[in-house]
Amino acid sequence: MHDGCTGGFTNGKQIVDKIRMMGFSDQLIPVPLEINCHSCEKEFVMEEFEASCPSCGMVHGVTPCHAFDPNNVMSAGIDY
Repeated sequence: MHDGCTGGFTNGKQIVDKIRMMGFSDQLIPVPLEINCHSCEKEFVMEEFEASCPSCGMVHGVTPCHAFDPNNVMSAGIDY
């Protein structure tokens, strides 16, 4: 699925599963990211490696290696 920082993910569920498995899902990312929800398009601040949109519940995730850029955030599904 993923090989350190050199690997890639094909969808947000893989990212969220990986960060949950690694125990990072509720840890703070180095710099909070302002993102638009991939479902409802409302802007919110992502402060942890896994975050749910406060408006619609879409779960978003980003790996520690790629948490510097909001373009690396992927969505996993509503209430995933």
